[in-house]
Amino acid sequence: MIAIVDYNMGNLASVKNACSKLSQEAVLESDPAKLCKYDKIILPGVGAYGDAVSSLKKRGMDEAVKEFAKSGKFMLGICLGMQLLFERSSEFGNHEGLGLIKGEVVKFSTQKFSKPLKIPHMGWNRVFTKEHSLFNKLDKNHYLYFVHSFHVECFDLTDIIGESEYGYQFTSAVAHGNIMGIQPHPEKSHLNGLQILKNFINM
Repeated sequence: MIAIVDYNMGNLASVKNACSKLSQEAVLESDPAKLCKYDKIILPGVGAYGDAVSSLKKRGMDEAVKEFAKSGKFMLGICLGMQLLFERSSEFGNHEGLGLIKGEVVKFSTQKFSKPLKIPHMGWNRVFTKEHSLFNKLDKNHYLYFVHSFHVECFDLTDIIGESEYGYQFTSAVAHGNIMGIQPHPEKSHLNGLQILKNFINM
């Protein structure tokens, strides 16, 4: 059974509905004491990093997610949920993340590109993937849906399993053992997004 971590900061209903389309029961779980009983968890997220961290801590979900990660069972962060897996973020101040993957979250840099970038990066874009079971059976020229103003920078390049282009190349998918994250929203990315969720469910 899969838990969608409910910490009042996520696109919970759309993720749950996407799982239902795949005939997978997904429970919106707000009790940190129960998180460890699930086979897999999804950490969604929409909004500001600092607010998300505060909400996780207020509910005791930060430590519960860390303990789940130690179990070796698979977990997937989506969009802001992926960014929370990292050590810190500079979004509207300096904030400490879950620290499950080494790296940080930074704003799209206008200095890396000759033309002004429209922020947020919003709409359909490619993820140029490395070989990983999260991306099995995707269309060769797949596009996924993005909405974000900040992106991750991995300190260990072996954690990068997908990259995208928006003015410059940035990391859009990561995996560190049993811990995975993807910047675009699979639940909003039609058939290819559903395939990513199906791949995660089948791990």
